[in-house]
Amino acid sequence: MVIKLRLDPSSGVATYLQLVHQVKHALRLGVLMPGDRLPTIKEVVNDLAINPNTVAKAYRELEHEGFVVGRPGLGTFVRRSLGSGSTADHTRLRRDLARWVHDCREAGLDIGDMEALFATVLADSAQEGIA
Repeated sequence: MVIKLRLDPSSGVATYLQLVHQVKHALRLGVLMPGDRLPTIKEVVNDLAINPNTVAKAYRELEHEGFVVGRPGLGTFVRRSLGSGSTADHTRLRRDLARWVHDCREAGLDIGDMEALFATVLADSAQEGIA
């Protein structure tokens, strides 16, 4: 499976790190599995209109961390996954989270409010030894 990478120019996060984070999220969620090919540097450059060196830097970072392996002339392939839990669990939790986001919007919260609330609950649960 080939994932579609995207950029958020307003995030304040370096472009290559946005690419790294997206690949890691896809690995964690089971969207990318060992053996899957990442988009080629040329494909990413054409889709996102960024410098090829930026994509290469992201892929080198992922390779350095052991998540992917480059095969000259063939592309960059997933070496290992980050995921835990089943796809069914991810589907159910994503649905629950989407409902939570909807409820937050209904209550008048914006994205920043939701991020702050989520981060607080996550930090609290970590201190309680839940997360």
